[in-house]
Amino acid sequence: MTDATEVTDMAEVTDTPGTMRAADVMGAAGTMRAAETAGAADVMGPDFTLPAELEARRPPEARGLTRDGVRLLVAHRRTGQVEHHRFTGLPGLLDPGDLLVVNNSATLPAAVRLDRLAVHFSTELADGAWLVELRRRTARASEPYTGGAPGEWLPLPGGATLRLLERRTPRLWRARLDREVPGYLSRYGVPIRYSYVEEDWPLSAYQTVFGVVPGSAEMPSAGRPFTTGLVTELVARGIGVAPVTLHTGVASPEKDEPPYPERFEVPEGTARQVRLARENGGRVIAVGTTVVRALETAAPDGGVRAARGWTSHVVTPSTGVRVVDGLLTGLHEPRSSHLLMLTAIAGRELLSRSYEEALRERYLWHEFGDLHLILR
Repeated sequence: MTDATEVTDMAEVTDTPGTMRAADVMGAAGTMRAAETAGAADVMGPDFTLPAELEARRPPEARGLTRDGVRLLVAHRRTGQVEHHRFTGLPGLLDPGDLLVVNNSATLPAAVRLDRLAVHFSTELADGAWLVELRRRTARASEPYTGGAPGEWLPLPGGATLRLLERRTPRLWRARLDREVPGYLSRYGVPIRYSYVEEDWPLSAYQTVFGVVPGSAEMPSAGRPFTTGLVTELVARGIGVAPVTLHTGVASPEKDEPPYPERFEVPEGTARQVRLARENGGRVIAVGTTVVRALETAAPDGGVRAARGWTSHVVTPSTGVRVVDGLLTGLHEPRSSHLLMLTAIAGRELLSRSYEEALRERYLWHEFGDLHLILR
């Protein structure tokens, strides 16, 4: 794409487009904390305790369901209604002329396991280095590891060596592997797994039907329930589907922190489809919080244009949204920064009632769980 605007959103602006310095990442984190403070009245949305039995520990296919057979909680901001559906009913919940915008980033086998540690490869930087997270291996999966020092070398499987260059955030290192990372991960990596998932699953379990551009450390999970058949049904009903790319970094569920800068691209074709949908009265519905970040970054004045670069944009109740009319997303953990975005789209009261319903009706959380559709 040659006509895209190169974007380095918020505090990570650099001298060379696409290059991210240590000060940029730390500055972006400070900006995002300020954004949270600005929306303090709605900080982190509903407050609740997630029972362990509501964590989806296996893919739905291992629970006797199809991919698109998970449950779908639907919240209507205009009427205040909260409804319960199956995901297979999604085409009937949308109107001809609506546009679903999806993330076409594919998931990498981004975890490399050592005897006592695991290295989670998060984000490739322009100079060939990577942001990585070190984690201590446990009987179930892994937990945060705060050790390490600049200049330290870690021996990895296959005779590879990872050098820690500098700490970028309290948990992320800028590091360099002595070989090409995607090829190395394809041989020695496995999908990132946290302790609520009881066993390893193949990489295919962490891919979406839209994933064609490898680069995400963790699956853009809102797209997981879609199947080829369901997409065909949506298109046959006059509902559009358009891609953006945002490569997700490592989330680390133990950390209450906003997202850090991630690489994204909104193609000109998608920008045009978004504009046409809005001009013709259709709704623009983001499939995943990553899509909201990409679209909102590409629309600083409210009109989406082709753009690419780094984004650290955080949607809060105080910033609001300019582009999306709805959001399809998973169910998020207490105190997750994603709940700020959901509050901005749904409103605090409706979001709280939605999560009360999800808890009462025993919906399942996390990447293998159920979905939540918010329509403004």
